[in-house]
Amino acid sequence: MPNAAAQSLSRRFKDVIGLACKERDTVYDALEEVGLVYLDQVLRGVEERIRDTGWSLLIEFLHGNDTGRAHLAGLDALSGKADGILIGEGFGAAGHIQRLAARVPVVIIAGAVCGHAADVVAADNFSGSAAITTHLIAGHGKRRLFHLDGPSDAPDAVERRLGLYHALRGDPHCRLIGSAHGTFSVRSGEQAGHDLLARHCGELPDAIVCANDQMAIGMLKALAAAGVRVPAEIAVVGFDDIYPASASDPPLITVQQPVRMLGRRACARLLDRIGHPQRPATLDLLPTHLVVRASCGCPPDAVTTHPVRAQPRPLP
Repeated sequence: MPNAAAQSLSRRFKDVIGLACKERDTVYDALEEVGLVYLDQVLRGVEERIRDTGWSLLIEFLHGNDTGRAHLAGLDALSGKADGILIGEGFGAAGHIQRLAARVPVVIIAGAVCGHAADVVAADNFSGSAAITTHLIAGHGKRRLFHLDGPSDAPDAVERRLGLYHALRGDPHCRLIGSAHGTFSVRSGEQAGHDLLARHCGELPDAIVCANDQMAIGMLKALAAAGVRVPAEIAVVGFDDIYPASASDPPLITVQQPVRMLGRRACARLLDRIGHPQRPATLDLLPTHLVVRASCGCPPDAVTTHPVRAQPRPLP
């Protein structure tokens, strides 16, 4: 929305956008306390877009243990303070979103499509996950894969899981030998690594596909502590391309999603929705890139980035 339009709107509205995020119950690693991880980048993108409009950003963190009723109460309270709401991934049942969108404009960041109630801005997680899994299978001959999944209520994790399964179905010689759920945190990845080593000490998988970089970094820490060499004995891959991924040992192959752009695009979409509430809801799917680094078995000096071709999702 142009600045002139924002100024026009500011004469009629509160000049406030709300951002609702879910704060997961987890113990954070030092890396996450100081680094620009996923949510930090989304917030920066939102702030970049809203900075020149004269509007304010009101952030509400909803606790991971809250019930659906408590989440709804928090969103209801936020809707009374803002002209529109951005909703971060990981919470908000379709019925809640539809009820909220009937009151104020809503844009969902990295979430599931809720009918025609709200706009959604997300990365193409399905294609990115399929691409990095295919790289392991076709590029390195990996056959026995382990999946470190994200939280069951995170739409990004769902899409990445489906992309993994799609790639596995494309090769009858490959199979998933196990899976575990983490909380998208370094500590949960490290714990999953310890559990994996205890459970599969006789025969490790060929590769571990992690649903995000933070868990992959934790997995690398657990493997290193046990003396398991990556990638000589096992490959590890991540997703997101947060900064510490390039500095891990070995550097982590990952899928780069445009996290800051998610925030900018979602904020722009919400400003437009506030000005034009009757426009139909849309899904804006942003492309991803495969960032090849050494943790998959590629040469350490062969760091390359490749655009991921969008793949149609198979019908359920």
